[in-house]
Amino acid sequence: MEDTREQTALRMVLRFGSLVFGASAIFLLALPSIFLELLALEASLDQQWSMRMVAIILVALSGNMVVVSMYASDRGVRFASTVMQLSAFGLGVITLLIPAELTWFTISYSAIGFVFSAMYTFFLFRRN
Repeated sequence: MEDTREQTALRMVLRFGSLVFGASAIFLLALPSIFLELLALEASLDQQWSMRMVAIILVALSGNMVVVSMYASDRGVRFASTVMQLSAFGLGVITLLIPAELTWFTISYSAIGFVFSAMYTFFLFRRN
């Protein structure tokens, strides 16, 4: 059975999202202090290790997003997309609530979360 347009679009959003999370993971692993500074947060060793731990979780999430986009049933894609819709929105909100001065990077990173949430929402609720 062939995917509907919505399922194909959701699969593509999952793949694109996995690339963005994967890039964030590499950035967090390689340069956690710069990432923290861009968010106007203290770049202590504890914070840097926390960012590296988040990076490993993002690697796992990225991998799962690719696998779901390639091999999951339509129902699985819709469920994973709903989880990602809520998570991306939450990422946007929590990024704006960082206890530090808002920077261009904080706003941009938050916007990325909101854009992904909007894409998931659009394709989850679009009807032919």
